[in-house]
Amino acid sequence: MSNVLVIDDEDNLRKLLARVIELEGYSVFQAGTVKDGMKLMSKENMHAVISDVKLPDGNGVELAGRIKKEYPWIEIIVLTAYGTIADGVKAIKNGAFDYLTKGEHQEKIIPLLAKAMEKALLQQKVQSLESRLHAKFGFPNILGQSKVLQKAIELARKVAATDTNVLLLGETGTGKEVFAQAIHYESLRKTKPFVALNCSAFPKDLLESELFGHAEGAFTGAVKAKKGYIEEAHDGTLFLDEIGEMNIDLQAKLLRIFETGEYYR
Repeated sequence: MSNVLVIDDEDNLRKLLARVIELEGYSVFQAGTVKDGMKLMSKENMHAVISDVKLPDGNGVELAGRIKKEYPWIEIIVLTAYGTIADGVKAIKNGAFDYLTKGEHQEKIIPLLAKAMEKALLQQKVQSLESRLHAKFGFPNILGQSKVLQKAIELARKVAATDTNVLLLGETGTGKEVFAQAIHYESLRKTKPFVALNCSAFPKDLLESELFGHAEGAFTGAVKAKKGYIEEAHDGTLFLDEIGEMNIDLQAKLLRIFETGEYYR
């Protein structure tokens, strides 16, 4: 069931709006104050909020920012009796889905709510998938209680919060890729691709093409442009396994990317 919270201190208007929304198949909750509304959001899984601007203990425009901070998947529609451009702009900047003037909301609220609900449900689905990925690949997936391992995890957590290149050292089979995935899924890059490449599995020329991609006609057989692993991992994480096995000339080319963040196919 899709849950909608209506916050308005005018009882008759709130109840009427709630009834109209219920007839569309939504589950509707009601509150007359910011305090009561926030309390309901802490108990129930809300997907959308319709709030008046002027409330006894707050302002709907400011409330939109507060809700987005605490419940980023919830979409907010702000209603006001006297709409101004300034309030509308501020509401949108604070994260509101849209801003309506009372009177015109009667015709627009249901189609607008449907769009807001679609976005909210999609965002919640993405958040759920991210949580499952975190549980599968994040630091909770690394098992072990030894002091050495816990120290490594602590350091990796610190690195995950930064935007820097990371060198993972360890014998084959000690879990370098597991750590690389955990760092990725704890970082700001977690919604972007995690791409892994075993550098020892390719000869030099082929590895260069796999890494950097190539332009159309760059060599015999290059009938079309091809993305490389670096481009595939853009804004995400590229894990280069066994990088020490890479040809030294290719390592020098890779160094330019680490230093400048730029490369050519």
